Amino acid sequence: MYQEELKLEIRELLRSRNGVLLAHNYMRDEVQEIADITGDSLALSQEAAKTTAQVIVFCGVHFMAESAAILAPDKTVLLPRLDAGCPMADMITAEGLRSLKARLPGVPVVTYVNSTAAVKAESDICCTSANALKVVDSLPESEIIFAPDRNLGRYVARFSDKKFHFWDGFCPTHERLKPDAVRRLKDEHPDALFLCHPECSPEVVDLADHVCSTTGMYDWCRDSDARRIIIGTEAGILYRLRRENPDKEFILASPALFCPNMKLTSLEDIAASLRSLTPVVTVAEEIRLPARRALERMLAVPRD
Repeated sequence: MYQEELKLEIRELLRSRNGVLLAHNYMRDEVQEIADITGDSLALSQEAAKTTAQVIVFCGVHFMAESAAILAPDKTVLLPRLDAGCPMADMITAEGLRSLKARLPGVPVVTYVNSTAAVKAESDICCTSANALKVVDSLPESEIIFAPDRNLGRYVARFSDKKFHFWDGFCPTHERLKPDAVRRLKDEHPDALFLCHPECSPEVVDLADHVCSTTGMYDWCRDSDARRIIIGTEAGILYRLRRENPDKEFILASPALFCPNMKLTSLEDIAASLRSLTPVVTVAEEIRLPARRALERMLAVPRD
């Protein structure tokens, strides 16, 4: 009953504050349930830029709220848990990237959106897990720096003739999925197909029937005739997959696919944030403007 009362309060606060609640695909089930929009980090930031709401409550991790602030500087962007960080984003700094650029003059930097605003500001163009290959192919140069996710970079490099210089970063959650766990499940469920995120290790990717982003997983599972699917990404994705496909069975590839940062934000945190209109995430203009250019250059890459 307490949770239901909180949900009602949150909806009333959103109405009175002219707010919108955005939740990442990996959030807790009850947070996704009450959100106005769920999606991946970039899609949510784009929604933030388009919304007529004045207050954006971003249920995700810090770099995602920063991206919203980059694209929607006139809005109030709230991150209910300021301590919700991203270990992969923390594996690279603007200073470190500048140092690498100095060693590789003239080599363009492709940066995954799972990065801080300061790192985006040092980049030539951003990418998502869904469009990384198209972004890489859009560049005329024959070699690139790919940061910060080495696993996503190595996956993209399978389909590109360019020379890659990888930053040695990774997602600890996806890195915890081991090939033996996948093989065991495939042996137990020989009729199941295995879907994984390109943030997984190359050894896990080699076992996949299909590799795609979280948004791609929703589409693929909806359209697929498969009745049993092993899911190789963070556990939060199961909420929507099961809701949209009640006739299909989804098996998490490993209990280790759990991101503690993505699970920090609770209904209590959201309500408290809306009551106080804090914590607010902002990006200084000298960082926001070059970071926005890197994002906008990505958005200009043609889609299929």
